[in-house]
Amino acid sequence: MKPLIVQKYGGATLADPQKIKAVSSRIANQSQENSLIVVVSAMGKTTNSLIDLASQVSSHPQRREMDMLLTVGERISMSLVSMALNDLGCRAISFTGSQAGIFTDDSHVNAFIKDVKGFRVEEALKDDKVVILAGFQGVSPVTKEITTLGRGGSDTSAVAMAAAFNAERCEILKDVPAVFTADPNVVKSARPLQELNYDQLMEMTFWGAKVLHYRSVELAKLRDVTLYIGPASNKTSDGTLVKKGLNMFESCKALSLNSHETVLEIKSLEKNTAKALKSLQSLFEEKQIAFPQLLHCEISHDETEILLTGPQEIMGAVKRELQAHKGFALNSTDFSTVTLTCTGATSPEIPQKVLEKIDQAQIQARKLIMSAMSVTVVVNANERNKAIEALHALI
Repeated sequence: MKPLIVQKYGGATLADPQKIKAVSSRIANQSQENSLIVVVSAMGKTTNSLIDLASQVSSHPQRREMDMLLTVGERISMSLVSMALNDLGCRAISFTGSQAGIFTDDSHVNAFIKDVKGFRVEEALKDDKVVILAGFQGVSPVTKEITTLGRGGSDTSAVAMAAAFNAERCEILKDVPAVFTADPNVVKSARPLQELNYDQLMEMTFWGAKVLHYRSVELAKLRDVTLYIGPASNKTSDGTLVKKGLNMFESCKALSLNSHETVLEIKSLEKNTAKALKSLQSLFEEKQIAFPQLLHCEISHDETEILLTGPQEIMGAVKRELQAHKGFALNSTDFSTVTLTCTGATSPEIPQKVLEKIDQAQIQARKLIMSAMSVTVVVNANERNKAIEALHALI
């Protein structure tokens, strides 16, 4: 049997019929050398369009129904790619997440993969077919309900399949050539990174790098899945390689800058922080809002301050519910985080240099958050790009 590779194609690479044909031609060529499981995202901005459609018919769409709606996007992609491949004489078959045996917990909108029972996928590979898999989705074996894995969850689908089938590597193929030192749309001098280890990429994705979903990197580390992030337009010669041990013995240096665009500051008059978080979670459950990413929690003698981030549709829903809520005070200012990720040992010089650059750019730092591999500055959202440009000089 040919060596197995799992590939994941992002929505931008599948945005129209011409791009789908180009991707299919690439897959067909590579299938001559490798067995392939190909995970696809929804075409272009399809997911955003479906979310917008839901908001037009419901002010509080139920999360179960959102999962039913949003999984349509990936099903469209998988069937079109399979059709194009078969037209090229490359035998292919498409599967939904549930057909491929991706079992999750029973959470809607943000489910965790618990197991993979890929019997149909295995049969198709033995029959020398290319398997096209709808990313971002699975099924709860308990409730029998379709679930989704959160924004960017197709990355996690791909890593899970690579782990389950012991693939040589998992390729995350995008419309960008590599992982960069910063968003090249913001910083023109941003440079590609050829190698990263799992810990570095986990830190970057937690603090806003959009190249991969954080959970997918976490799973890749746990299961030792080699990752490649690069262009979907040619052979995998360039791009970024992620595996165990890379960069482990380099001296301390700045590695990359990442950012969460919208960060909300919420204050609770509940002095017990655990109760404040539980109360917030109960409110989101009641209003059918997926709990956002918790970035920071600060406790004082009379209140709890919470920093949250997430996709724009979730942040919008949180704002609507908290604006007039008696138990929570929502800061009317939107914030952003800008995070400098470093490899090697931490040192007092790094936060010092970060704050100096922020001061020189005449930006007010609202908070400084430290972790083992990064320094995060919280700034007003309207100063985000300015902060990224100022700090990129340290890399």
